[in-house]
Amino acid sequence: MSDSPAVQAPLDPKEQPILDRILSIRDKLSLLKQDRSTYIKSHDVLGLYESLIEQVQLLNVIREEHDKPLEQNRVDSVLDDCFQLVSLFFLTIGRNNEAPAVYSMTSTCKRLLDHLKEAAFYSPKDLEHVTQKLDSMQDTLERGEESHSPHLLKLLGNRLDTCRNQLADLKLPLADLSPELTPTYERLVSILRSISAANTRPKFPASEVQGFRDQLLEIQATMVNGKFLAEDSTTPAGQKIATDLLNRCLLWSEIVLARQGKIDERFKSIYDKLCDIRNQLDRLSITQAWSLRETDLYNFQRQLDRIDESRINGNFEDSTGGKADLHAQRTLLYLIRRSYAYIYTLIIASEPVSEALLPVFNQLQTLRRCLVEVKRSGGVSSPRELYPYSMKLHSIDNMRVDGKFMVGSDVPEGQGSVNALLAECFDLNYDLRVEAEDEGEDGKDS
Repeated sequence: MSDSPAVQAPLDPKEQPILDRILSIRDKLSLLKQDRSTYIKSHDVLGLYESLIEQVQLLNVIREEHDKPLEQNRVDSVLDDCFQLVSLFFLTIGRNNEAPAVYSMTSTCKRLLDHLKEAAFYSPKDLEHVTQKLDSMQDTLERGEESHSPHLLKLLGNRLDTCRNQLADLKLPLADLSPELTPTYERLVSILRSISAANTRPKFPASEVQGFRDQLLEIQATMVNGKFLAEDSTTPAGQKIATDLLNRCLLWSEIVLARQGKIDERFKSIYDKLCDIRNQLDRLSITQAWSLRETDLYNFQRQLDRIDESRINGNFEDSTGGKADLHAQRTLLYLIRRSYAYIYTLIIASEPVSEALLPVFNQLQTLRRCLVEVKRSGGVSSPRELYPYSMKLHSIDNMRVDGKFMVGSDVPEGQGSVNALLAECFDLNYDLRVEAEDEGEDGKDS
């Protein structure tokens, strides 16, 4: 288990017993994460979570006595590891809507917002999505005021405030972007990202990148005297931000075409590692409903954090202190940013269902999609066509004991979500059967 990449500071001797205990908690969380022999049970996670909160309370008392509430040392970095793991465990056991589950998302949000600010290009839609997620997390904290430690809620509240402040800073440059110019700006953002993605493929797609450059030149050709015009020939606000982005896109396409996807050899090892992380996360994004245990994201987070924190004043440097050129710098930052975006998406996609119930939940989701598609395509001509769906639904329904899905003697989290989905599938199946029977009766009458 690797520590958080936070900078270490001298440790107060009185904090040493707390450090020892949270190191023990982290080890237990790590062992629990690695155990694939059974599903993760709520009581195992909650016991470790409560032990962790006790240590936070003791730490706060010591630091308040010494008037050091903002102290940052190894205790804090190990605490961060523990809270990251606990947060992902809460997602794994299906407690997505409880305060501890918010921690890992705030970490990922902050990293993403840091990189958006550094990249200096993003669309209003990017910020809208993060804003909605922050509001959702705030609602989660407010619901948890009666059931979770005020120390945890204060910590999470501060992290949300930090993200909101970052978001406000990111919104400022877009404030002058007029509605008339927004579609062009968003298209430029999309093209720039597409070029960066093409730049990191195993086989460089030169013709595709040239196509993106041709699109940029077409956009440039629509300008009059160096300005973008609206349909009524007026000059909409936001000229500078759009023009700067266009120039950046043109420069980047030129550099990428010249380099043909070849990274500076000094940074090849970092590049390969980041490509591997990105590719693994990409595969998880496709199969996550069936193969992802949310705690798996911890190792990806920590690897990315370490690479991100290894930069010197924002720059990647080789072993001799030589800085990366523009191509290497932007390529590596793109891979880091893309990987954090995958983690963000995977956390959001996590269902409020214990991993013990995920096989049933996933089967029901597949059934629901099939039934919805059948309904959309006009239904069935005979109730007999619904027999496979009916048999599968009854098979799943028969797994319940007194209305609950059991695993041995345990009642895993997420019963409400699974039962609601099962009921929805039964309703869809019933509606399709009634429609088919009605059509059959109408055919007999005619």
